[in-house]
This record gives sequence, structure tokens and C-alpha cells, in this order.
Amino acid sequence: MNRSRFGDLEVLCRAPAGGAHETPLLFVHGAYTAAWCWDEFFLSWFAEQGYAAYAMSLSGHGKSRGRAYLDSFSIADYVADVAEVAAALPSPPVLIGHSMGGMVVQKFLENHSAPGVVLMSSVPPQGLLGSAFGLAFARPHLLGDLNRLMGGGQPQMETLRDALFHEAIELDRLQRYYHLCQPESHRAIWDMSLFDLPFLSRMQIPPMLVLGGEYDVLIPPEQVRMTAACYGVKAQILPGLGHGLMMESDWRLAAEPIVRWMKEKGL
Repeated sequence: MNRSRFGDLEVLCRAPAGGAHETPLLFVHGAYTAAWCWDEFFLSWFAEQGYAAYAMSLSGHGKSRGRAYLDSFSIADYVADVAEVAAALPSPPVLIGHSMGGMVVQKFLENHSAPGVVLMSSVPPQGLLGSAFGLAFARPHLLGDLNRLMGGGQPQMETLRDALFHEAIELDRLQRYYHLCQPESHRAIWDMSLFDLPFLSRMQIPPMLVLGGEYDVLIPPEQVRMTAACYGVKAQILPGLGHGLMMESDWRLAAEPIVRWMKEKGL
């Protein structure tokens, strides 16, 4: 991959061995992570299905620009990052956003178009407050530790497991993810909570797939269904999965519906 065309944004790519589908895929990560989370399983698998699969690190994340001033970045800045990378691809990509990345993709649609969108365990259009209140009552220790992570601290290992996984993940893999996680922009969190929520009336809404995990404690199934209802589609709740749909051992349960949906839509 020639990274120069993406400037100082980190973009990972896995290309098919043979001819690729005309429409590429652009994966947008959630809070506290970066492009690496898609490269665990998804990118190479989608390339095997014939799709050029790209994953970007938003500003302040991974190896992208701005790590030193992460807290200055807003959701609008993240949207601009997605628009920058999408414009550099050979053709407009299907956008696949996880968690915070799903909110970024929704905001992208206010001023840009896409051939299709997949929202995976996405922050709903109504924002994060519902999730935060639910977590405060159900798992207050988890909410407190996530707040410490946002402030630059290290979470407990158990917090990472509880937040992302339903499976009993192997310790060495959990430790590797633990060291790859990073703080998140306070400004972006507030934007997703109150200050920059999506305006559905402004959006150019393309074909959309909405996925969630049966055992997701951060964006539980009822919130996934609420998101789907806002866009006039039916949510698919994936059995046996937690919030980190693309990182669980059963990640194919999340990947295969995306390919089926894209084929149905001719993408």
C-alpha cells in the first residue's frame, strides 16, 4: 500500500489476490482503539471474499496525526478524516463503522454520500447518555474504569474483557489488546453524548445494515434496535457476541452477514 496518498493518516489495506469488486470497503474504528482492531481478522478475510479492504486510524489514534493533542479532536474532525480517506480511494467505499465509528459514519452522511453503510454496535443517533445511564446502574465499576481510560489511565484487564468480549478470551490475546488500547478525546465523547448528534433530516441515507451483539454491555441490543428503527431497517442481533464483534473468536458471525448483505445490494 502506498500510504503517501493518505497523507498523515494511518490506513491499512488488504487487497484481493485476484480481481476486486468495484466497491471497496472502509472500516472506521471505535473509541480507545485504532485501525489495528480490524486487521486482526476482518481485513484479510474480506480481501479473500474479493473486496479491497481498508481500515483507517482517526486523528489522534494509532499512527495517525495528532496523538499529542487528542483531546482537541471532535466528531466533526473524525468525519473530515473519513471524507479525506474515502476521497483518495479508487471509488466511493461502503463505510463500516463500529461503536464510535458508527456515530462518525452517521455524521458523515449529513454532508456526504456512500454506496452503503454498515453500523456495528454503533452509538445510536440519540447519543451515548442512554448507554451511560444503563451502565452506571448495571455495571458501575465498568463505567468508572472506562472514564479512567478516557483520561489517560490504564483500565483493569477485567474491564477490557467485560467491555469488549462475551467469550473467555485467551490471556495473551487480551494482554496484547490491553497494550494497544489508548485514551479517547473528551471532546468527541461529549459530542456523542450531547453536542453533535446526527440530524436525520440532513442525511443522504444509503442502503444500511445494522448489527449488534447479543451480550453487548456497552451498546445493548435494545439500543441497536433503536438505531435500526430510526433508519427504517431491521437490526440483526448476533448470538453469542459482545461489543467487540470483529475481535471475538466467532468474528465470522459478524463478517458473513455483511458479505451476504452486500451481495443482496449488488455492492
